Amino acid sequence: MLDYSKYEEEELVGLLKSGDRIAYTEIYERYRRPLYLFAFKRLGNREEVKDLIHEVFISLWINHESLNLRYTLTTYLHSSVRNKILDILAHNKVSSKYIASFNQYKESGQVFADYAIRHKELEAIIEKEIEALPCKMRQVFNLSRKSFYTRKQIAQELGLSEQTVKSHMHHAIKILKLKLGSLLIVTFLINLYN
Repeated sequence: MLDYSKYEEEELVGLLKSGDRIAYTEIYERYRRPLYLFAFKRLGNREEVKDLIHEVFISLWINHESLNLRYTLTTYLHSSVRNKILDILAHNKVSSKYIASFNQYKESGQVFADYAIRHKELEAIIEKEIEALPCKMRQVFNLSRKSFYTRKQIAQELGLSEQTVKSHMHHAIKILKLKLGSLLIVTFLINLYN
């Protein structure tokens, strides 16, 4: 068996482009930690950084055949991580504005007659997006978030492995975050202060 750890970056990129999974694994093992540290210094949230790094490497594998590097793989990976960090920071800034707006509303003591209607509309929008999830993913999500089942209980109920349940939850939350964004935060705050 070849020792991929001795390969230069350019050789690994060539192997990656041809679909070599071992080269991909070597790239992951070689760059995962430095990229994690780079992102963690900027975001400071371990789970958010793990997800970000995971997304960068998934994207690398999905696009391995069409990978066109202007510079080095290191530069490409750092740029990908930096761009994801900027996306997260921009999203957090928008979320902060919604939270500030809600807090201002809450502190002003104003009560609008249509509060209940707005609340129901938000719930309907969120429920619609949950219903749009793929069947198994939706089942896992509902058992976890609505019935408060543990991962193990969900796995037993649906005849899945715990890892599959975890994967379904991760993807469901990612899809809902992408589709609903700040609506989830606003709804959470409304429920919190209701």
